[in-house]
Amino acid sequence: MPSGTSLLLQTRRHFFQDCALGLGSIALASLLNEGRARAETPPLVNPLAPKTGHHAAKAKHVIFLFMAGGPSQLDLFDYKPKLAALHGKPIPDEFIKGKRFAFMDSFFAKEKPKLLATRRKFAQYGQAGTWVSECLPHLAGIVDDIAVVRSMATNVFNHAPAKIFLNTGSPQAGRPSM
Repeated sequence: MPSGTSLLLQTRRHFFQDCALGLGSIALASLLNEGRARAETPPLVNPLAPKTGHHAAKAKHVIFLFMAGGPSQLDLFDYKPKLAALHGKPIPDEFIKGKRFAFMDSFFAKEKPKLLATRRKFAQYGQAGTWVSECLPHLAGIVDDIAVVRSMATNVFNHAPAKIFLNTGSPQAGRPSM
């Protein structure tokens, strides 16, 4: 939308030139579309309809576990050897520089927070060598039959909006969910 000053500076000649361009483009679009109007139109396709994949599906069912209030992934599946090595030490600057943290900005100004690693022991299981904690001894036996997703990332850092984002694709409430 033009600002108020550009409208004041517009001359009658500019106005008619702009109108001619607008009407000319409408006329051209109409002429180019004439042949298409008589052609057979393809049926409307729902862009959200399921599509066939590149490979045949092997899985018949999916169990999605959303464990709100459950144990942390750091205690179950997400082994962090560097975090274990830095346990109890102040957080290095490269970990926090240029990043936002919920409710922590005033805390960082006073002192650097100390890192806290899990107390759980981890071991690798299955052919893939998936790290599983001691909290899940029975799952360790079937770890090759499940998928552990560790590649998810987001810049929604508070828990409540992050949970909404995971289930809806938006950090704001009110969107359809899984």
